Amino acid sequence: GEDFEIPPATSTVAGLRTLLMARGGAWQAALAQGKALRVAVNQEMAQPTTPVNAGDEIAFFPPVTGG
Repeated sequence: GEDFEIPPATSTVAGLRTLLMARGGAWQAALAQGKALRVAVNQEMAQPTTPVNAGDEIAFFPPVTGG
């Protein structure tokens, strides 16, 4: 993982995703709008509107299937 300072205006999961995509390159490719992604905040499933606070652990990952 990577520690990342979140500007105060980036207060939700959706805002963080937008901020990270703006970094370009692999960030933009991995988090592009339209990609099916799940997100967890502090190891609990979250929605785009979930608040993001200092010290939170945020994980973006693709949906998984099992058998």
